[in-house]
Amino acid sequence: MALANLAAPLAAFLALAALTGCGHSYTVSSGSTPSVVAGLTLRDHTHKVTSVAFSPDGKTLATGSLDKTVRLWSLVTAQSTDILTGYGYVSSVAFSPDGKTLAIGSYDETVRLRNVATGQVTATLTGHNAAVSSVAFSPDGKALATGTTDGTVRLWNVATGQSTATLTGHDAAVNSVAFSPDGKTLATGSGDKTVRLWNVATGQSTATLTGHDGAVNGVAFSPDGKTLATGGVDTTVRLWNVGTGQSPPTLTGHTNPVSSVAFSPDGITLASGSVDRTVRLWNVATGQSTTNLPGHDVSSMAFSPDGKTLATGSNDGTVRVWKTAGGE
Repeated sequence: MALANLAAPLAAFLALAALTGCGHSYTVSSGSTPSVVAGLTLRDHTHKVTSVAFSPDGKTLATGSLDKTVRLWSLVTAQSTDILTGYGYVSSVAFSPDGKTLAIGSYDETVRLRNVATGQVTATLTGHNAAVSSVAFSPDGKALATGTTDGTVRLWNVATGQSTATLTGHDAAVNSVAFSPDGKTLATGSGDKTVRLWNVATGQSTATLTGHDGAVNGVAFSPDGKTLATGGVDTTVRLWNVGTGQSPPTLTGHTNPVSSVAFSPDGITLASGSVDRTVRLWNVATGQSTTNLPGHDVSSMAFSPDGKTLATGSNDGTVRVWKTAGGE
């Protein structure tokens, strides 16, 4: 998209950022990665923001926090439109593919499914014996995967609220779960320094990926499902070939643990967030870091469905919304 076409929306966004005193802009040199990034900071949480998720239409951002709340934000006004309470420490949030349901994982060992329109809890999923650390919907919205601090993963039937499988094999907490785009494979990253791939239909582990020298905090599939990105306590990011299980040279540059990774919807860019107070954008094809965005101690991140926005949650209780523009 030409920058001229983005002048109006970017001006509006920066004007909104100016009202909150949080605007930042950076120029990125690579033509295949975002060419303009602008920052807006949302400050209403009072504790670490553990998870961020965009609604499928990109108009709403959900954020979960250790302040025991979930907030829904309008990305048009940058205002919190709803505060969801009644949880323990919130660890993870995820929208269903149709945007009608929000899954909320909590340290109280439960997952709640909440109707986004009414705010009502439609189901409480129980059965875990440890804190729920990560949740993810399958691409068709029929299944939900949940990871816990006791190293187990459960698969749930969303319609019935019943657990359909318990996946065991990790020796430490499962920090992140992600479905492949075709929904056939689940990836899990763990404190045992490994990533496991699972056959969703059978519940069997099909591969164990080793190479990180520390806990794996984040996992994300590329849009074509051929590559899996992982970030870990060892400060590195790895890109794995899903078919072969092989990893090319690691992506280095962060100076503290990597907490989260996310692919842009076009698969060209990978974002990684770290407690070194930076977000890095990487060219997936070359493995080169194209920009380094300073700002806050990153705990979670997500791209908007159109790839024009990146949201990052922080250990400092803030959320930053970075506006991106194609460099064509």
